[in-house]
Amino acid sequence: MNLISVLLLSLVSLLQSNNEAELVFFGDAMQHQPQISAALAAGGGKTYDYKACFQHIESDIKDADYALVNLECTLGGTPYKGYPCFSAPESYAQQLRDVGFDLLFTANNHCLDRRDAGLRRTIEQLDAMGMPHIGTYRDAEARRQLVPHLTTINGIRFAFLSYTYGTNGIPVQGDVVVNYIDRDIIAADLKAARDAGAQVLCVAMHWGVEYVLKPTAEVQDMAQWLVEQGVDLIIGGHPHVVEPMEMRHSNTYDKDVLLVYSLGNFISNMNDVDCRGGAMVKVKVAIDGTKPRVYDPRYKLFFVQKPSARGSNFTVIPENRPDLLNAVSRPQFDRFMQRAHTLVMNHNVNVPCEP
Repeated sequence: MNLISVLLLSLVSLLQSNNEAELVFFGDAMQHQPQISAALAAGGGKTYDYKACFQHIESDIKDADYALVNLECTLGGTPYKGYPCFSAPESYAQQLRDVGFDLLFTANNHCLDRRDAGLRRTIEQLDAMGMPHIGTYRDAEARRQLVPHLTTINGIRFAFLSYTYGTNGIPVQGDVVVNYIDRDIIAADLKAARDAGAQVLCVAMHWGVEYVLKPTAEVQDMAQWLVEQGVDLIIGGHPHVVEPMEMRHSNTYDKDVLLVYSLGNFISNMNDVDCRGGAMVKVKVAIDGTKPRVYDPRYKLFFVQKPSARGSNFTVIPENRPDLLNAVSRPQFDRFMQRAHTLVMNHNVNVPCEP
């Protein structure tokens, strides 16, 4: 066998081995004031250090072919502040990048917390650190160029889109653009994605009612509309609690769709038992002929442990690592897990817990 034949066979083998992609999604990555203060203490009072926050779930992020999370704060500059108008240190987003996230969703109700200037600065900072993001844009021309966000993962062409129900009553005052939930706009964006060659359509929706453990009728109606539009992955956030997830069959397109109503909080300082953690959802995607196949979805719960001493930090603890908990956190961890499984995950449809 000559060298050219060997190279061709190697190329074919490589392409055949990369005909599936695994994605992992996380919920709301927040930055309340105690989190900012803890990061400063962890950095010795001179820098904001977030390295400890995600160390115990870093393998879940990096083992996936593509990892996505909702950045629910601005990088609006100093003074760094938490609720109600968030502005986080740049090192927070840098740590999300460094632990392996590939894409941030920025269309959420806090993206205008520092008004147009804060939205614009967030974009500038993310671009400067090489962190891809979708959902907010400098102006209409930037949106025209950047929507849909297309990327190829293991030979599969994905389109990612991100939308929010609102921005806490704060209006756009200048040229910046926020992707608000609008069926005409979403339908046009999906068509543009298909026309650009996307094989798989993923839409992140910031929707629903905070602290409610099941989706509203309005959200359910919107979800079904997205299914009918041919979307393959529908990932929800905003309620700050975990809501059910399901594999739903699209009769129109004869394919299965992953529908996640809310992943809950990724990391936050919230105190309500149902807000103390969240879920990651993993899913595989392949192309059968010309049709996308979404399969093997599963979820994994985690809990946010708050600092127990000065210099320690907020830490995301996966359900299978209770040995990492301190004495104060263990009862809260147990309560969160018990409620999430019995009140929410029991209503999942063909999305099991990861073994």
